[in-house]
Amino acid sequence: MKHHSLKEWILATRPWSFPASSMPVLVTLFWLLAKDIPMNWWLGVAALVNIILVHAAGNVWSDYYDYKRGVDCDDTYGVKILTSGQFTPKEVMRLSLTLQVLAVAMGIVMVCLTGLPLLYIGLMGIGLSLLYPPLKYNALGDVVIALCYSVLPMLGTSFIASGTIHWAVLWLAVPVGLITIAILHVNNTRDIETDRRAGIRTFSMLTGRSVAAYIYCFEVLFPYVWMLGLAAFGVTSWWTLTAFISLPLAIRNARTMMRYKTDGIAAIARLDEGTAQLQMAFSLTLIIGLVLS
Repeated sequence: MKHHSLKEWILATRPWSFPASSMPVLVTLFWLLAKDIPMNWWLGVAALVNIILVHAAGNVWSDYYDYKRGVDCDDTYGVKILTSGQFTPKEVMRLSLTLQVLAVAMGIVMVCLTGLPLLYIGLMGIGLSLLYPPLKYNALGDVVIALCYSVLPMLGTSFIASGTIHWAVLWLAVPVGLITIAILHVNNTRDIETDRRAGIRTFSMLTGRSVAAYIYCFEVLFPYVWMLGLAAFGVTSWWTLTAFISLPLAIRNARTMMRYKTDGIAAIARLDEGTAQLQMAFSLTLIIGLVLS
């Protein structure tokens, strides 16, 4: 068996995508801070570590499933840890299981420290993570991403850190979640041809290339309209409009996506990574506003 360095194992989990899972947790923690809600920061940090473990396990599991199903081949974009022969399917499966076991063990400890509501949230998250590949193949991947990387982690984090589920935090789940969905959406739009060849059906395939491009633009630009509305109606402080600092990056990504209609797949080959960077920029500037408020 080939020896792999620690860096190779880490890169196999696609760490560039972790803003999609970590940012909702951080936004929730600082939302609690802005609302003067008493919380346990140590448990909040534990929630952050746990969701990254779940995310990493889900990434590796998805890569394994896509490879075995024939979705990922030599000519597909994205991660090539299996198609290049860098890792064997058995190694990838073991990595996914190891990460999943660590995440579950950590989750059980947090349930014991907090309460049963976290167990139900965690079970839903793990279940959706494992079912993600077949659901994505039937045009439901966007729904799974919205739940796993927006709604559930934000509700779960509010409970872990404060002992109570705060439904009001879901006002911020809309903009954060839309940008996260955009990461998957641009990925699926880029892979329409190879996914069709593999016999699967994604949401991008149902809408077609032109409509898919406009949907992506909506997903990365509407969050700013939403934040303006929240501030105008007094749901959040005007300070949260610091998120607009990241607007130029969103506009740049939207323009890149529109080039796809004329320049083809090459124009958006790495836009999923660019969208993850937008997620980090949007969330961190939003967090600055929450702190100032």
